[in-house]
Amino acid sequence: MTQQTREKQTQETVGAPQSAVTTAPGCPPAPAPGLAQGWCALSALHGRIESHIERALQTGHDLSVREFSVLNVLSEQHDGPGGHLRMHQVADSVVLSQSATTRLVTRLEERGLLSRYLCPDDRRGIYTNVTPDGLALLVEARPTHDGALREALKDAAQRPELAPLVTAVETLAPPE
Repeated sequence: MTQQTREKQTQETVGAPQSAVTTAPGCPPAPAPGLAQGWCALSALHGRIESHIERALQTGHDLSVREFSVLNVLSEQHDGPGGHLRMHQVADSVVLSQSATTRLVTRLEERGLLSRYLCPDDRRGIYTNVTPDGLALLVEARPTHDGALREALKDAAQRPELAPLVTAVETLAPPE
């Protein structure tokens, strides 16, 4: 379904009588509010935000959202107990399969943004560190990421079906 079709469907639903329910773009109308409509709205919000951030990061820094997420998660590692993440922990943190995470880490390693090494205590474990170049790129890209996130939330807040979710997300953020 195209964005234009979704917007038309949303406009028709919003202008519908009170017995109808406003649905997220791409979700079929339902006779009463339900869990599925909430999930569709959340999915729509996530998709809008992710694509907005993706465009900004690709344009400004040649990074994908997933690459930024991996750099961000791994940048929080430190020496000492509990300071390192195994690949499956990275995969869980960025919501990717282990194989997709391995491919992503390999691409970032080839770009000189990450390095991998064997766990000194358990030779089966592989750890990953962000290189100085990776940290520099992360620091450079963070304002772009955060600005695109704010823009996407502001745009989504204008849509009645997404506004309550935007409010919920903004409520979760610590005060600046």
